[in-house]
Amino acid sequence: MAPRMLLSMPLHAITEVYGEAGLRERLLLELETFPEPEREQLIEALDLAARLHADDRRVREPYLNHLLRVAIRIIKYYGVRDVDVLTAALLHDAVEDHPGELSGLAAGSHAELTEAAVAELARRFGPRVAELVSSVTNPEYDPERDRHEQYRAHVAASLERDPWARVIKVSDFTDNGVGVVHTTLDKAVRAATKYRPLVPKLRELVGRPDTPLSLAAKDHIMDQLDLAEERFAAILDD
Repeated sequence: MAPRMLLSMPLHAITEVYGEAGLRERLLLELETFPEPEREQLIEALDLAARLHADDRRVREPYLNHLLRVAIRIIKYYGVRDVDVLTAALLHDAVEDHPGELSGLAAGSHAELTEAAVAELARRFGPRVAELVSSVTNPEYDPERDRHEQYRAHVAASLERDPWARVIKVSDFTDNGVGVVHTTLDKAVRAATKYRPLVPKLRELVGRPDTPLSLAAKDHIMDQLDLAEERFAAILDD
């Protein structure tokens, strides 16, 4: 691997050719110009994410690859260098997927484990990181209601309140939506069904004046949402 070549490669191309090691190297390249304390915080967050998600998979790849792509995309394509936002991006699924391991609690209700996990993030990285992760963490769903509808309602409500959380969620959505072609057909159908109705809301949220991104970043995101819709249509309307 020629490390600096990674800076010119699309993220899914790095994933296919070099895997997790390539994505890690790409993140470190992106962080070269960050102040040392910020680099140390982000590496600590990456190490925690790697430990929590060590046994998690996304069909053909380690789950950590997804978290790396979400964070790198925010730096490279959105132009964001806010260390708290990037820390939260690396840990955006930690509370939802591993509240017990993160909090250190062996047992408890969903609400208790979630509250303790968020508190642990606040202790380690500060209240703003914890709040951002909390904003993009799915709640416990009512089993009597449609799960996808509850997901979309939660996303819309939480992103209404927190403009910076929009930045994390739209990168997460891009990785899942535009990246929908990088998985198996059955998973692609499930993902397209879940995510397609959310696109109009994300367009509206990203376009708002209080969304803290440049016009160039917003244009890039709109193009990615177009591509995601095109791929959802190819999967669901064929």
